[in-house]
Amino acid sequence: MSLPQGIAAHFEAADDPALLSSALGEPEQGKLCQGQVYQSKPDAKVVLFRAWNSTNPNSQFGQWWAFHQPSGKIAAYRSDYEICYQWSPLDKLVSCTLKPGTKVVVGNGQSAKCSAYLTYPTSEKQQVYLVDAANAVMDCSVYDGVMSWQ
Repeated sequence: MSLPQGIAAHFEAADDPALLSSALGEPEQGKLCQGQVYQSKPDAKVVLFRAWNSTNPNSQFGQWWAFHQPSGKIAAYRSDYEICYQWSPLDKLVSCTLKPGTKVVVGNGQSAKCSAYLTYPTSEKQQVYLVDAANAVMDCSVYDGVMSWQ
């Protein structure tokens, strides 16, 4: 698995089978379908993004992050990152800098069955898995979701 251009230089591959295993999920259960453990380099400056649920303040520093700021239609973002509507209204966004020396798992999202009527397939979009995000990131900024109709 290769990291996105411009981001790869900030990481080195690492071996941590337990961390990798905790990020992988079974089909239709979410998490990752496959991944690679990386450790951010000592001089790394990597910004991560997480859309989260304002009714659950603990979700601000959840385990699932992205390298790119969400944009476009919310439905497409849910599909790209396999985020069931029951899990989050995606009404807040936090952007943070990953602390140097932090291990992450990067991989493609596993399929997720949200209901009898909605199942997201596996995705080509890379997700970033952090075990203890509250202690793995710094310099965070929080944003509110706003309605915008086109």
